[in-house]
Amino acid sequence: MAASTTIVVADDHPAMLAAVGDTLAKHGFEIVARAADGEQALAAIERAQPDVALVDVRMPRLSGLELAKRLAGVAPGTAVVFYTAFGDRALVSEALDVGARGFVLKEAPLADLVRAVQLVAAGEAYVDPVLAGVLVRSRVTDSLPTLTQREREVLRLLADGLSNDEIGRRLHISAETVRTHVRKAMTKLEADTRTQAVAIALRQSIIS
Repeated sequence: MAASTTIVVADDHPAMLAAVGDTLAKHGFEIVARAADGEQALAAIERAQPDVALVDVRMPRLSGLELAKRLAGVAPGTAVVFYTAFGDRALVSEALDVGARGFVLKEAPLADLVRAVQLVAAGEAYVDPVLAGVLVRSRVTDSLPTLTQREREVLRLLADGLSNDEIGRRLHISAETVRTHVRKAMTKLEADTRTQAVAIALRQSIIS
């Protein structure tokens, strides 16, 4: 498969550009162009229409993220793999949002990079293992229902076995206001009963 896979490599560091390109070539990939900045990369990818574009996220003249956005229009068949020293969660999320199929940290062994390109060329996706766990955890967290502080307080006291009146006295609010908070929390948690709402909140670590 590697022998039939064409690649454009883009990185503004000459040593990195040479090392990555040479490593992929040794593994049978066809390096059709090497670019030192984003504009060069865009022109080369538009011209060559490679199977894979391996690009640094932060490059002069045109960032890797902006490059990926433009490629959707000029080279829709090219899969983008980001190769970067910057691996924060927000950057990975943004990279995936602009259509990147792979994300590899420069600190990873070159064997991981080769594997990532192989997988992406085969139509799969690859996220560096160092980042994958963080990304999954963050997306799970982002998808959790958002309860207000007061709703969490009410559910926590319900979990302790207090009644509406007791919770009201503890929080200096009326029993009716307590019921309102419970109803809103049940709706957000898609719970049918108060007990179920408490159970869901405990299970998802919304309350403890």
